[in-house]
Amino acid sequence: MTGIGMTGQMNVTENVTTAVPAVPDALSGGLAALAPLAAGPESQQVTDWGERLAWVSVLLLAVIVAYWLMRRGWQRRGTLHADLPEPAPATGRRDGAELTLTGRYHGSTVAGQWLDRIVAHGLGTRSRAELVLTADGLDVLRPGARDFHIPAGDLRGARLDTGIAGKVLTEGGLLVITWRLGDRLVDSGFRSDRAVVHTTWVAHVNDLTGGPADLTAAAVRPGAAGARDADGPGDRPGPRHGTQPEPRHDTKDGTTP
Repeated sequence: MTGIGMTGQMNVTENVTTAVPAVPDALSGGLAALAPLAAGPESQQVTDWGERLAWVSVLLLAVIVAYWLMRRGWQRRGTLHADLPEPAPATGRRDGAELTLTGRYHGSTVAGQWLDRIVAHGLGTRSRAELVLTADGLDVLRPGARDFHIPAGDLRGARLDTGIAGKVLTEGGLLVITWRLGDRLVDSGFRSDRAVVHTTWVAHVNDLTGGPADLTAAAVRPGAAGARDADGPGDRPGPRHGTQPEPRHDTKDGTTP
């Protein structure tokens, strides 16, 4: 009886095992994926607002200090040329204009010192500009900045250059006009929207003034075109209004009588 009972129990166990199907692998994998969720969500990292505000404050302070130093430097440079008289206001004349130009005004410096920027009387403000050359002189019209006028008697010459007041352009990309303001010579730099007209302006202004006068920029900026050497023949006035230089007659032995 005992043997028969044990055999019957074993048969029942086998039947139950056979009746219950095995758990599929996919289901077991899904359960494993849900296990971390059952453990509960992790809390997000809390932003350290104190550290972030500290960095923003440091950056803002650096910007304020840099701006303050730039403003102080600008004001100090203005005092360096405070003795310069204020340029004459623009006349606004356009009738009888010999040349006109639209482009940009890149600043003014002491003649021959392309980094010695003049900021007094608004001369240091870069802006759009329109130049109008008449028999009375040169009008510099600047929207958003102070216009000024250079009388014809104060014009000293013009040349092509590559930079002025810390602004560097391509070769011949800058028209520099030298003029007298008070007892000083000033270089003012312009760039036309059509750079091809620069040479026309140089030739015309130098013809009216007899050529550049006292342009020490030739020594400071050797690449300047139209400037004369300090000790060269350019110190003599050039031809004016159609006058021709005296012809040179050389003898057979190469000497000049």
